[in-house]
Amino acid sequence: MNLYGLIGFPLTHSFSKRYFTDKFLREKIRESSYELFEMNSLEGLPALLKKKTDLKGLNVTIPYKTEVISYLDDLDDASAERIGAVNTIKIYADGSTKGFNTDYYGFRQSLEEWMDKRGEKCSNFSALVLGNGGAAKAVQVALQDMHMDYKLVSRQKSDDSIMYEELTEEVMNTFLLIINTTPLGMYPKIEECPNIPYQFVTKKHYLYDLVYNPAETMFLKKGVEKGAAVQNGLKMLELQAEKAWEIWTQEENLWSV
Repeated sequence: MNLYGLIGFPLTHSFSKRYFTDKFLREKIRESSYELFEMNSLEGLPALLKKKTDLKGLNVTIPYKTEVISYLDDLDDASAERIGAVNTIKIYADGSTKGFNTDYYGFRQSLEEWMDKRGEKCSNFSALVLGNGGAAKAVQVALQDMHMDYKLVSRQKSDDSIMYEELTEEVMNTFLLIINTTPLGMYPKIEECPNIPYQFVTKKHYLYDLVYNPAETMFLKKGVEKGAAVQNGLKMLELQAEKAWEIWTQEENLWSV
């Protein structure tokens, strides 16, 4: 049996398990299964790898995308090393591990497809990136590669970010793409949303939420009320999952944008 799985905490609602279980059935991929490995500390990861000798790959979710790096033997230069966050681990026959970041691929591909369908070019936009976690790291590198100006927005001011309180009407009119990388609004806390001045959102704005459950978060709902174009994180998740599958199942360390 080839075993794959997801580590994180909590894992009350997993896209990955449902996605890969359906994929195995749909594509008649035999002797493969996907399990959830909820752990309240990454100290349990070495024991998991030792116990589950049939593990071929793992996905990593909140809150371990950055912390997991210190537990791995190697990082993919083109993705995880550069981004500083891991969401996919490949486990080799000798038990060694290598971290990749497929969030980058999923986000970039889905954003480019969305913009293209609306007759827009990514390079014409400036973006606000809400949050500074592991997902935000992948988003920032993707924006850099697409030659898009952006500002990081956080609850605490730093050298490379501004605070939510600094989102003036002028700032909102300058940055027409707003990307939520925080878990705010995710089920079951569906009434929550990032604290941005929604009164300044217009029909010219594009709101992208990495959250996929619910399909329309409060962040997106407020954008729709103002006439903005909106997209949730489902397409990104599907794309990053397929890229993870390629990494797990191909002999070479496949990486291509």
